[in-house]
Amino acid sequence: MQNDKQGTFIISLDFELFWGVHDVYKKEQYEQNVRGAHNVVLSLLEMFTHYRIHATWAVVGMIYCQNPEELTRIVPDLKPTYKNEKLSSYTYFQDHLIGEKDQDLFFAPYLIERIASTPNQEIATHTFSHYYCLEDGQTVEQFSSDLQLAQKKSRQSGRELKSIVFPRNQIKEEYLKECKRLGLIAYRGNEESWVYRIQSTEKKRYLKRALRLLDRYINIFGHQTFELPQRFSDALPLNIPSSRYLARCSERLKSLEGLRMKRILSDMTSAAQQGKAYHLWWHPHDFGRNTSENLAFLEKILEHFLQLQKTYGFRTRNMNELASDITHEKEDRNDYKVEETVFYYK
Repeated sequence: MQNDKQGTFIISLDFELFWGVHDVYKKEQYEQNVRGAHNVVLSLLEMFTHYRIHATWAVVGMIYCQNPEELTRIVPDLKPTYKNEKLSSYTYFQDHLIGEKDQDLFFAPYLIERIASTPNQEIATHTFSHYYCLEDGQTVEQFSSDLQLAQKKSRQSGRELKSIVFPRNQIKEEYLKECKRLGLIAYRGNEESWVYRIQSTEKKRYLKRALRLLDRYINIFGHQTFELPQRFSDALPLNIPSSRYLARCSERLKSLEGLRMKRILSDMTSAAQQGKAYHLWWHPHDFGRNTSENLAFLEKILEHFLQLQKTYGFRTRNMNELASDITHEKEDRNDYKVEETVFYYK
């Protein structure tokens, strides 16, 4: 049965290249994924254009640089002082020479321009240095410095950042307030279920990881659809929470990929029928290996979106568009009230 409200399909991507995994993998372990991400981005843009998908691309600001020399010139004085120095992109950059043959692992300003020039794609921020907000040692002042540098690089390209996706989904209210102060209007929050709540020590929480993996294939914690908020907070950006991480196709669990697909399509159908929102996210480098298989999996999802669009009016929006829609609706309601009052007193 169709709901009077229009359901919304949201896609956001964390575009980070090696800056997003330097503290997890050695270059030799993951460089194929990251190099492959360049072609993945171009393929995704073609696919999004074909299916008329609106998407948000949260970009690590360091990727804007042409080369190591440019990054060296703009490294800020106020850098994150993580207790674990390995987490810092600046520490990695200082300790590892980035030769010419490896620059595509770290820099891709041409891809940012391709994204920005593709219809309905939003350039958002993933902070400048892939900043971790819940790690010991860093401060909100350091975060603010990092975010302002990301804004500066984007403005130099003629774009104002409006949305943020926090690296490793590490979110803290004090930092959200700073985002709002600096002009950001939307962020991607975490899934509502307790099992998806992120902490700095998350990788040690094996039970949560196991349950999240199981929920990827079987509906344990519900469809993870959500009602769109109706108004803005004066203090915080708009929370547009994640529904599901679109993991790469698994060779080890290949026999379960049909279940994973069924799980996602069922979630989307529920959102479309009930007039709710459903938010998928992933990294381009997730598809950097076995690219054809991963893109084929995604295409089935987008084909299902078209069916839901035709049947239920399921729409596609990026994060900035959603936030702007809610702002305009609020303004329209206020305008209507003013007009109504003037008419009454005539």
